[in-house]
Amino acid sequence: GMNAAVRAVVRMGIYVKAKVYFIYEGYQGMVDGGDNIVEVSWESVSSILQVGGTVIGSARCKSFRTREGRLQAASNLVQRGITNLCVIGGDGSLTGANLFREEWSGLLEELAQKGMIDKEAVKKYAYLNIVGMVGSIDNDFCGTDMTIGTDSALHRIIEVVDAIMTTAQSHQRTFVLEVMGRHCGYLALVSALACGADWVFIPEYPPEEGWEDSMCVKLSENRARKKRLNIIIVAEGAIDCHNQPITSEKVKELVVQRLGFDTRVTILGHVQRGGTPSAFDRILASRMGVEAVLALLEATPATPACVVSLSGNQSVRLPLMECVQMTQEVQKAMDEGRFVEAVRLRGRSFENNLNTYKLLSHKKSDAELPKTNFNVAVLNVGAPAAGMNAAVRAAVRVGITEGHKMFAVIDGFEGFARGKIKEISWGDVGGWTGQGGSILGTKRTLPAKYLEKIADQMRTNNINALMVIGGFEAYLGLLELSAAREKYDEFCVPMVMVPATVSNNVPGSDFSIGADTALNTITDTCDRIKQSASGTKRRVFIIETMGGYCGYLANMGALAAGADAAYIFEEQFDIRELQANVEHLTEKMKTSIQRGLVLRNENCNENYTTDFIYQLYSEEGKGVFDCRKNVLGHMQQGGAPSPFDRNFGTKISAKAMQWISKKLKETYRKGKVFANTDDSVCLLGMRRRNLVFQPVAELKTETDFVHRIPKEQWWLKLRPLMKILAKYKTSYDVSDSGQLEHVAMHTPKEAETGTI
Repeated sequence: GMNAAVRAVVRMGIYVKAKVYFIYEGYQGMVDGGDNIVEVSWESVSSILQVGGTVIGSARCKSFRTREGRLQAASNLVQRGITNLCVIGGDGSLTGANLFREEWSGLLEELAQKGMIDKEAVKKYAYLNIVGMVGSIDNDFCGTDMTIGTDSALHRIIEVVDAIMTTAQSHQRTFVLEVMGRHCGYLALVSALACGADWVFIPEYPPEEGWEDSMCVKLSENRARKKRLNIIIVAEGAIDCHNQPITSEKVKELVVQRLGFDTRVTILGHVQRGGTPSAFDRILASRMGVEAVLALLEATPATPACVVSLSGNQSVRLPLMECVQMTQEVQKAMDEGRFVEAVRLRGRSFENNLNTYKLLSHKKSDAELPKTNFNVAVLNVGAPAAGMNAAVRAAVRVGITEGHKMFAVIDGFEGFARGKIKEISWGDVGGWTGQGGSILGTKRTLPAKYLEKIADQMRTNNINALMVIGGFEAYLGLLELSAAREKYDEFCVPMVMVPATVSNNVPGSDFSIGADTALNTITDTCDRIKQSASGTKRRVFIIETMGGYCGYLANMGALAAGADAAYIFEEQFDIRELQANVEHLTEKMKTSIQRGLVLRNENCNENYTTDFIYQLYSEEGKGVFDCRKNVLGHMQQGGAPSPFDRNFGTKISAKAMQWISKKLKETYRKGKVFANTDDSVCLLGMRRRNLVFQPVAELKTETDFVHRIPKEQWWLKLRPLMKILAKYKTSYDVSDSGQLEHVAMHTPKEAETGTI
């Protein structure tokens, strides 16, 4: 994802009429100067979006740690008039940058004394501004929810786990997987959540005394329950409560000695740093790169050096040293054995992951479970979306832990009416997280024409609450069921919806389960399509994406794949705009650029069809480029769910289930559940930074029912970003850019609102 950040900084810099330089090989290049510091143009960063690693290189630099080294670096920058630095790296690189900034005026004075620069230069270049972006696969930097590269590393880990699962299942093996993370257990924890691992070892949360016994008991219980596969994930920095290392070899020996299971160790190593960046990382890095340039433009000598970062779904700016200090606090807490504190310092997202993992991985014995005598039904509604199964698994397991009897409904509302409903147990949902599509089966049918039959089924099976996982149809379905409460008492129960649709068109939530997987599919396909044209003459591809009337996939796909234009329904366009786009592409093709990419949402305009746009571009581009078209179709709904969707589905669904338990307690009177208020039919959505429960009745005013989209959509603010990165002259609305905030130490109370 670093290249996406580099590209965004260069293009946004040029857009604001700045000169932009590359410094190759990290601080080493800054100290060495010469050819390592080069002015760059628009084309310099063409076609680097899909490349892993970084095109400008990176190096650990001993000389920059000395004052002489920094003096040399300052001299090299002043010669070129550079006073704004954008640093992409981990906490070491960022701390170094901050020190450099603090010493800057002293360094210039010294250079002037030595006669290397004149007094004028000292005045002219008196201040150095610094903005940091955190590139680190460990996600070990406090203050930011996700660092650049973390999501791609999770993709690599999950690909390996999915592959190992098939072989381990055939052979009844136990696998011990070692993942990166010397001081931070984020990768281990999230991949354990995403693949339903049996046990995880992380530095922040060492196992209790006697963990060897409990782990072996758990592994053998799983075998006894006919689970053919055990997966144990170990972070390379894992420790026990006496601060002694727990290695993957040690875990393997333990399993072999105590249980005699056939056990294998796989150390993932540097595979995790490689490969092509995920869609999430490209979009994250592009957003951060643009934000970094804005932060540099607004920086003054008085403002502290800042990092641009992501909180929930929002760009924020945080003082660099506050983040670094807090990151160091975590390490200190771990060294001193204050592990509860360490987890809290890691932030809300980490804490939520840990709590969810604890909830879902350990099945309590029947004697330990509370008995509530409530029956809760789970169903999928709408088109299939990757991650639905992870959500069902989390709902079932949390429900059982809370003491309810869980029921699964097959084939949505239609299956419900036909009585396709059965009790589902803890073991039934094992191994579901990595499965694509919908195992329960899903239909688009709405409940209105089956109300009587569904009410009968609710009565027969004594269903006290409903959890619906699905897209826009699920939302409509809940509206219909709540409207039918006057006629049928059976529907007077708590109902909650968890949004799952590739289109991401559900009101009340910025994200839905399945959209990230679809976005990765689109991005991968666009990469391949672009590659297919390398070496041929100039070519433009017109690609049609799904999404109904919602332009999310087309717009974000365009941002992640580096497209030249994205046509969407939400932003009306006419023939003049089409013509301008064609001319713009023609101009671009006259430079060194060989390939163009245009995305079109399937319903963006009934007359300007994909064929029409293809024919228009073909005709107008004659002699300059030729055209090809692709309709991506249903491949966007398939595939194994991405780490983000597994994780999001798991966490949001667990939270929804806890809400159901709370509502059941509140509405249970005189031996029965009776809930007929608006706030007992809710949609759980991600809004900016928090997960919020919103009554579906209140969301009605926010919905365009004709086109099945929310009236206001957050991602439309990213439209100008895509245009700037594709070299259009457009105005960028800065009102949403982050103001400098402070690193908030969240209180335990706040942790309940939850961040993904």
